[in-house]
Amino acid sequence: MTLEINASAAVEKATGGISKKGLSAGSVGLVGAVIIGISCIAPAYTLTGALGPTVAEVGLQLPAIFVAGFIPMLLVALGYRELNKAMPDSGTSFTWATRAFGPWIGWMAGWGLIAATVVVLSNLAGIAVDFFYLMLSQIFGNSAEIAGLAGNPLINVGTCLLFILIATWISYRDMQTTQKVQYWLVGFQLIVLVGFGIMAFVHIVNGSAFDPTPVSLSWFNPFAVTSFSAFAAGLSLSIFIFWGWDVTLTMSEETKGSRSTPGRAATLTVIIVMVLYLFVAIAAVSFAGVGGVGVGLGNPEIQGNVFFALAGPALGPFAVLMSIAVLSSSAASLQSTFVSPARTLLAMGHYGALPPAYAKVSPRFFTPGYATIASAVVAAGFYTIMRFVSEDVLWDTITTLGMMICFYYGLTAFACVWYFRRQWFATVRNAFFTFVFPLIGGIILSVLFCTTLVDSMDPNYGSGSEIFGLGLVFVLGMAILLIGVVIMIVQSRVRPAFFRGETLSLAAPRYGEPEE
Repeated sequence: MTLEINASAAVEKATGGISKKGLSAGSVGLVGAVIIGISCIAPAYTLTGALGPTVAEVGLQLPAIFVAGFIPMLLVALGYRELNKAMPDSGTSFTWATRAFGPWIGWMAGWGLIAATVVVLSNLAGIAVDFFYLMLSQIFGNSAEIAGLAGNPLINVGTCLLFILIATWISYRDMQTTQKVQYWLVGFQLIVLVGFGIMAFVHIVNGSAFDPTPVSLSWFNPFAVTSFSAFAAGLSLSIFIFWGWDVTLTMSEETKGSRSTPGRAATLTVIIVMVLYLFVAIAAVSFAGVGGVGVGLGNPEIQGNVFFALAGPALGPFAVLMSIAVLSSSAASLQSTFVSPARTLLAMGHYGALPPAYAKVSPRFFTPGYATIASAVVAAGFYTIMRFVSEDVLWDTITTLGMMICFYYGLTAFACVWYFRRQWFATVRNAFFTFVFPLIGGIILSVLFCTTLVDSMDPNYGSGSEIFGLGLVFVLGMAILLIGVVIMIVQSRVRPAFFRGETLSLAAPRYGEPEE
């Protein structure tokens, strides 16, 4: 039976069709997929890293920007769902863009996903380090010396590498292990975030909030943002906080009901996270305000990690719970985020776009072992370098990540539009879900990518770090894309079959007749 399956996959691969890769089929259900999706987004980690920079750009319009970021994410998620129905494949953006536009654009879409996840893996580990030492300091009587250990570059990097090692070991194991770990970590962080929001409002009612700011409908008005550049920068950061839901699609070959469950899980994940974000964001702004002193969200000294500053004033003796929540959020997402790049690398190796070593699947755990380890090594190296280049590594990598997200999400949205071009107007549903929704989402993300790319050339953009007079965010973004182009050109010479469309070809099946 195994020989028959392998022979069938080899035939499909040789003729340019979709084929299985040896992953553990049917090991993830709808609830498990949603939990892993929320874990990958990592609400506690994401908010502590993004609230401050977003407030710095848009002020009180924070809720409006969150809603604005939610819209393109939802539209793109709907496009992803349609593509997954037609072509459930662990390569997601890489596979779909290749089948819609050809191998060159498909390769860069895959690279964008891999680059984004490597950037965020390093960021996740960095946040985990900060809150690990904060938690220890709170446990041992708020010792400033212990909390300050996170600022020591050698200790910081060493601890970060240890976290990455642990996360890699868990990710290397089967998906059942991943799910069991995530249920506990995700559940705990959600309870603490809701508790934080409730306590913030209690302080407001009692008059003990730091800077009580009455909730206003104007907070939801995106036109109140001072400039389009500020709006675009805030929106790019807002999109970052929703990023990660597409992990549910990369698990499609391991999910029960591979054509429907991943798309449904992605939509549910985005909606659940949106409701949580609005609640916590409104609570934080109402409690602390957007002033530039103390724990005001406009204070540059706390913007890189706001829960580090807000936990004590809002939660009092229970502040350590927030530290544990962000630490568990970072650790959970660090582990679950390995799912996406590992499976994309697996698909790229499987279809001949990368060396065949990336196509190796662990015979014991049925996971992409080699690709998982490769992702960990690159993420560890990236963080180590960035930690010594920029003191504000978290802020700069978050902004760079926003650019990478816009790049590959936008390409995938356009891939949905083009792939289904022959069926746009077959039904009203087709017109919206395969044409209008993904097209609007793709256009929004493309505009954001271009705007951020231009604005980030200014050395004052992001944390203010620069290289040769150019903003570090711009340098990082361009370097990542150019490295991808160089590797792609090298692979086209070494592995020409993929780039000739022999291992994964263009296709546009009739709607309702998905490929097997």
